Amino acid sequence: MMIPTLLGAAVFVFFLLRMIPGDVCELRLAGTGLYADPAEILLCQKNLGLDQPLFGQFIDFIVGYAKFDLGISMWTGSPITEEIGLRFELSLQVAIMATLVAVLIAIPLGVISAVKQNTWIDYVVRTFSIAGIAMPSFWLGILIILGLLIGTQAVFGEPWMPPIDYVPIWEDPMRNLSQLIWPAVATGYRYSAVATRMTRSALLEVLREDYVRTARAKGLAEKIIINRHALKNALLPVVTIIAIEFAFLMGGLVVTEQVFNLNGLGKLFVESVGSQDYSMTQQLVMLVVLIFVMTNFLIDIMYAWLDPRIRYS
Repeated sequence: MMIPTLLGAAVFVFFLLRMIPGDVCELRLAGTGLYADPAEILLCQKNLGLDQPLFGQFIDFIVGYAKFDLGISMWTGSPITEEIGLRFELSLQVAIMATLVAVLIAIPLGVISAVKQNTWIDYVVRTFSIAGIAMPSFWLGILIILGLLIGTQAVFGEPWMPPIDYVPIWEDPMRNLSQLIWPAVATGYRYSAVATRMTRSALLEVLREDYVRTARAKGLAEKIIINRHALKNALLPVVTIIAIEFAFLMGGLVVTEQVFNLNGLGKLFVESVGSQDYSMTQQLVMLVVLIFVMTNFLIDIMYAWLDPRIRYS
């Protein structure tokens, strides 16, 4: 289903973008309300291939995608591969760090909440998770920035802000982490709340199964029952939720990137749509679709490792 999914997404994104009113050439040459020579607009459309029939443009798009030739940005004139490459590393690192934060928070708290069901610990964890679902990550990011400013002002006498220019982690790890750890925490807490509730409900369902009752009747320690027998089977829906959230983080952190001044894929999405850059927008959409498809493929394989009853042949 991976190939039909990619083809279907390509058809939808290509033809739906062409239904949007406006012209990238008029926007480039005329700007907002200025005059542009119609002859120059026609020449721009010819250079960008917009004068060709839609079906021909679609074939060129599919052939280029199959050959890993993403084309040229209609707005900047730079290769789309370079434009995406400048931002992909940052978005990928934020997504990985946020996913790690979500896993480190969600799995332990979800297990504790399920084991201590209907106790004060369970109520605290559930309140913590509900707060994370209700609290937008960009608003939490604003609170983190204000907390850093006020806290460092009170302790050191002068405010401190994370760096605003991105540095790869292999060049300067401390500067890199000091910039990206805060958006990762803000986003990871938001998505850990969903995973915590899923872990709790899945583990509670597994703990009521007959094989868990049999393990207890055999005299196994509760820790062994939880870790070896119950948790592994309860992780199937949790892994699915975490993987889908990771794929979403690759292009869905538009507002959070604005708060922390990150030049990632989400910001590039907004800029390409605002400038009616069809080439850039459709390649970004296809990149996110490819990430979702590959993530689901890896999760399907992981199911067979988590659940012995599942075997692919």
